[in-house]
Amino acid sequence: MSGHSKWSSIKHKKGAVDAKRGKIFTKLIKEITVAARMGGSGDTDANPRLRSAIIAAKSENMPKDNIERAIKKGTGELEGVSYEENNYEGYGPGGAAVLVESLTDNKNRAVADIRHIFNKCGGNLGENGCVAWMFDKKGYIVIEGSVTDEDALMEVALEAGAEDVREDGSNFEVICAVEDFESVKAAIDEKSIAYIEAEVTMLPQSTTSLQGKEAEQMIRLMDMLEDCEDVQRVYTNADIPEELI
Repeated sequence: MSGHSKWSSIKHKKGAVDAKRGKIFTKLIKEITVAARMGGSGDTDANPRLRSAIIAAKSENMPKDNIERAIKKGTGELEGVSYEENNYEGYGPGGAAVLVESLTDNKNRAVADIRHIFNKCGGNLGENGCVAWMFDKKGYIVIEGSVTDEDALMEVALEAGAEDVREDGSNFEVICAVEDFESVKAAIDEKSIAYIEAEVTMLPQSTTSLQGKEAEQMIRLMDMLEDCEDVQRVYTNADIPEELI
C-alpha cells in the first residue's frame, strides 16, 4: 500500500466502496454542507472547497437533488445539523502514521470512538502535530495503466500543471498542487482518460512497511476508522502488500 494510493484505488477496483455507498453519501453530504456554510454561499465559483466537494459527490454518482439539499442546509435555506471539524493524529501497528479528519455534531463522542478504535487495533491516538508533518496536501488522480500510455498521460498532465506522473504497480498516479487540481483533472477529462479516483488528499512523504500481523491490524484499523460515522477521511503512510488488502 503506497501510502494513500493503493488503499483507496484497490478498494475502488474491488467494489468495496459500492457496499458502503450509503456511508459514503453521508460523508459527502456532510462535506458539502460544511463547505457551503464556511464559504457563506452555494456559489461554486467563489467557493473552491464546495466546488471540490461537489466534484467528489458527482464522481460517486450522488443524485443532483441530494447535492442541492446539502448546499441549502449549509447556507441556511433548509434546517440542518451543525458539524464541527477536528483532525486527530496517531500511530497504528508498527508505528505507521495515521491522520484522521472528522466532521461531527458531538466532539466528545467522536474522540472517544476514534481513541477506542486505535486502542482496539494495536495503535494509539497521539497529540496534534505528531504525524501531520509527514503528509503533504496534494491533488491526486489515479489511472489504471491499461487505459492510457504513460508518455501520453505525462504530456497531458504536465502541460496542465501536474508536478509528477509516476507508476505504482498497475496504476499511474498524477500528483499536483491543490490549486492546479481542477485544471489537471479537466485536461485529463478532455482527453477522455478514465480514472479510478480524483481528489485533493494528504500524501505521505515516506512510507512505513508492514507485514504479517501488523499489516492485518493496520487494515482493520483503517476499515474501522472509515466506518466510524464521525470520520470523514483517513490517511496513512503504511506500505502494505497488495495481496493482503
